[in-house]
Amino acid sequence: MPELNAQSSQIADLLETARGHARAAADEAAKRAYLDVLRQDPTCRDALLELARLALRGGHRSAASTAYQQAIYCHPDDPTARVNLGNLWIESGEFEAAQSQFEAAIASRPELAAAHQGLARVLTALGDADAAALHWRRAFSAGGLAPQPFGGAGPGIAVLLLVSANGGNIPTRSLLDDTVFAVTALYAEHHDPALPLPPHALIFNAVGDADLCGEALRQARAIADRSSTSVVNAPARVAATGRAEIARRMKGLTDVVAPAIGVVRRDDPAGFDALMYPHLFRSPGFHTGQHFVRVERRQDVAAAIADLPGDELLAIAPLDARGADGRFRKYRAMLIDGAAYPLHLAVSANWKVHYFSADMAGCESLRAEEAAFLADMPAVLGPHAVAALNAIAAELDLDYAGVDFAVAPDGRLLLFEANPGMVISPPGPEPMWDYRRDSIDRALAAVKHLLLAKAAATA
Repeated sequence: MPELNAQSSQIADLLETARGHARAAADEAAKRAYLDVLRQDPTCRDALLELARLALRGGHRSAASTAYQQAIYCHPDDPTARVNLGNLWIESGEFEAAQSQFEAAIASRPELAAAHQGLARVLTALGDADAAALHWRRAFSAGGLAPQPFGGAGPGIAVLLLVSANGGNIPTRSLLDDTVFAVTALYAEHHDPALPLPPHALIFNAVGDADLCGEALRQARAIADRSSTSVVNAPARVAATGRAEIARRMKGLTDVVAPAIGVVRRDDPAGFDALMYPHLFRSPGFHTGQHFVRVERRQDVAAAIADLPGDELLAIAPLDARGADGRFRKYRAMLIDGAAYPLHLAVSANWKVHYFSADMAGCESLRAEEAAFLADMPAVLGPHAVAALNAIAAELDLDYAGVDFAVAPDGRLLLFEANPGMVISPPGPEPMWDYRRDSIDRALAAVKHLLLAKAAATA
């Protein structure tokens, strides 16, 4: 028995050491300390959960998933790891897997609001609105509030994070340092205006998809109007960033080539007949290439759009983003407090370019091309594209947004999209991505500086 007590005491000391490092944002030291705990007790629930949270803070999603699954294996009746793993799987679009975790969490603790909230998000994404509504009601009997874990010392800077139950939110995990900002999420559609807002020094409107979240943005605007604090990304400005509206707003800017974007109804053949081909079609409210197709000929339209959800589709005239080597290029720059920060360059043989599916990992010369962009964006883009980025930032007038674009042979900016819903994701741990870390750190530091300044202005 004394030996067991000594081991428990040693584990408690190691755990407190790890937490101290985590509160101080000394992530590597914290990780080593948590691993020391797990060497003593591989089943330690708190160490597994806190190590997963630490991994997520550094962008290591796979490591976080492993830690959550180990916690579930060791503590199958404890719902915390299940809820966290379910939320992680929602972010990667693994909705059925997430659903099973939330259902298991509810089975072990039927009243757990976070599990009902997660299951409601899954069911919303899967199109089961009636079942989702039931779980939203069970999740938000307290008026749509969802306090987030805080790992810092002291009370932290209180942030009210406005989000939508339908998705379309700005990913904020990497933006809101949980050792500095004490965050309470508020699902705008489920807020009861009769209830007071929780204390806060800053409102961050994370409702980011104007095509999907019209009602949430209206509610977010009403919530923000009730507060006297500073607001990041005013809801009224975000509401004017739908894909078609952005194309219209940016079309007149010097050095910007914006695509023609219209809306067609799938039951109106004349609308498709009036288009020039090839043409792109996508369902509003989706990202990362979901429900997005290219059609080369009018006669191929019916088959191509058959699986796209919705009665109305966006019809987008394609912009040619191919370089001299035949590959398609897509640059991303973040617009933070009016300034442009290079984030990445994705190069692909496919017209649908995303960083996660591009050719970067397998080609050293493409990584060198991206490194040059990150090191000196003006030199790589040229004066016309840089001027265009500045003009887009001024037109958007948002605190936080991103622009995806290419550069035409004449130096003008080919605009794919500009909106607040873009994420700053830390690169993987492999050494080949080391060249990306400084640019990402600069962008994240700019966001943190913006939030601190806004909060200080409120104080």
